[in-house]
Amino acid sequence: MEQHHYDLLKEMSQTPSPSGFEQPIQRVVRRVQTGLADEVRTDVMGNVISRLDGQGNSRPKVMLAGHCDEIGFMIKYIDEEGFIYFAPIGGVDAHLVPGQRVHVHSANGPILGVVGKKPIHLMEPKDRETVVKFKDQFIDIGCASRDEALELVAMGDPMTFVPSMERLQGELVTSRAFDDKMGAFIVTRVLQEVKQRGPAPADLYSVTTVQEEIGLRGASASVYGVNPDVGIAVDVGFSSDFPGLNKTELGDLRVGQGPIIARGANINPVLFDLLVATAQEESIPYQVVGMPRATGTDANVMQLSRGGVAAALVSVPLRYMHSPVEVLSLADLEATIALLAAVIYKIDNAGMFIPQ
Repeated sequence: MEQHHYDLLKEMSQTPSPSGFEQPIQRVVRRVQTGLADEVRTDVMGNVISRLDGQGNSRPKVMLAGHCDEIGFMIKYIDEEGFIYFAPIGGVDAHLVPGQRVHVHSANGPILGVVGKKPIHLMEPKDRETVVKFKDQFIDIGCASRDEALELVAMGDPMTFVPSMERLQGELVTSRAFDDKMGAFIVTRVLQEVKQRGPAPADLYSVTTVQEEIGLRGASASVYGVNPDVGIAVDVGFSSDFPGLNKTELGDLRVGQGPIIARGANINPVLFDLLVATAQEESIPYQVVGMPRATGTDANVMQLSRGGVAAALVSVPLRYMHSPVEVLSLADLEATIALLAAVIYKIDNAGMFIPQ
């Protein structure tokens, strides 16, 4: 990955955007996409929708959706000693929160805090094996009273784990919030690639959706507004290449082996075949995962919009999802960008996706 692309990925991954508070990351998206697309707009939900016109008559509309929100926390209560009690935004594992550093995203900027943890010396043996419920966890920002804390933060302020994107070995990198800043990064990069190559036979809509982690809400609104013929969700997918996971349940899915193309009821079969054929023709490594039900991603709501949309899900394999140390491969990102950019040029007729 070229350095300026790596720098953009790092900027996007470190920009806070818990569900419902995505404005900072969307400002980055608008900055990068303005000048590339023929139109860049933001809807009332906060989705950024960028349109790149193709060429030809009766062009189909292709929507790429990468959600830009991340899991996080929200201030619920501050006690008299200045300790902050909070609730999770999205699916946060209560096991891994105690002892973490967090940022409270206040009106005056980020405030550093730590999630308190009783020393193991003071814990009863049975308590060492018990998960502390969120309602009993608290954050210490160093204040001695409620009034002092309220001078810095406010009820409802969002919080995230402290950001830190770093390289591991080879092509692997680790960060919080690759789910799914990485998807927002990919749809932005595909927009750049198609702009550079020249007009496609379809109109491309690059959409960074909001509030996916709390119910696919941004995609529901944006797909209705765009009304695409084809909708491809770009998200992270479970890798099964580390200890403790069951390959018979998840499939054999590995970081560094290319994007994961989903197959199942949520996926248009013609579009699935086109993605696989494109990967083979372009010598792009890929993996396939069977998903017999709805995928739980933006592809779900895109497929069901209006009279139906030809939907697909292309995922980047990810280790340790919804943790502060998610791991992916930069090579997988590049392969996913190459696949999606190539398939855009093979979509020239909305009727081609009617199953026969």
